[in-house]
Formats: sequence, structure tokens, C-alpha cells
Amino acid sequence: MHHSQAVEMVALLRKRGKSPDLKALGERITISQSDEIKYMKKWLTDRGKPTSMPMAHDMSHMEMKGMDMKGMDMKGMGAMPMMPGMLTPQQMDALAKASGPAFDHLFLTGMIQHHTGALTMVQDLFDTPGAGQDAVLFDFATDIDNTQRAEIKIMQGMLLKEKQ
Repeated sequence: MHHSQAVEMVALLRKRGKSPDLKALGERITISQSDEIKYMKKWLTDRGKPTSMPMAHDMSHMEMKGMDMKGMDMKGMGAMPMMPGMLTPQQMDALAKASGPAFDHLFLTGMIQHHTGALTMVQDLFDTPGAGQDAVLFDFATDIDNTQRAEIKIMQGMLLKEKQ
């Protein structure tokens, strides 16, 4: 879900953004995010785990009873957990309605928020006893951490140029 939202944001960037440099960065982001989605799905499939989260309306009351339901929209069709850094529906709506330089600014601030959430999830993984023991998973998470930090620095630089 988290990576899919970043891909969705880049799809909006293609149509609504103004900066060619930002569009080029967006293409790199969508390529890395799409590759990481494929990797995570394969990693889960190889271990016999589901590759999607059950929606609240598909779950029994007993299954839901043991879950932390914070951040879930129980009224809507989608009932999506809000992972760290994900843009709210209101933020995504504002992004979808903006264009030109205003869009570019919202994209940059939103993607920085989004990437910062990914860094939080990587840190949570490493803070979980035994979670970083899988060498392949450790390398994957470390790569995400490095890539997202580098992209955040690039986007922060773009925001600084905006102010000049």
C-alpha cells in the first residue's frame, strides 16, 4: 500500500507537474518503488504469506477483534491502514487538484513525508528482535533506507530552490 501510493503520486506528477527535473526524479522514484513492490510480493509468496492485506469488510468479527484498528476507515469500501508517512485522502485530493508550481510544491512536501514514513518503518523493522536476522531482508531494508534518504535530500534541495 505504501509503495503503491508513491507510484500513484508520480502518475499525478506526469500529468500535473511543471518541473522537468522533478518529473525526472519522479520517474526514478516510480521505477524503484515498482521494483520494490515486486520484490516484497515475491518475498511474501516464497514464504507462503498473503501479498495483500484483507479489507475490513472481508474479515470476520473475530479476526478484527484482535487487530489494532487505529487509522482504519471503517466506513469506506477500502478500509486502508494508514502506514507511517502515507498521505491522507485529503492530501491526495489536494495533490490531484493542483497543477504547475503548486503541484510541484505539494508533491515535494508529500513525497518527503512519504519517504520519511518509509524510514520509520525500516527503523521499526530493525528495532524488532529477530526481524533483521534474514540477510536478504536486511539488505533490502538497508537499500530502501539509503535510497529514501538520498531522495529526501534531493527533494529538500528542490524545495530550497523554490524559495529563491
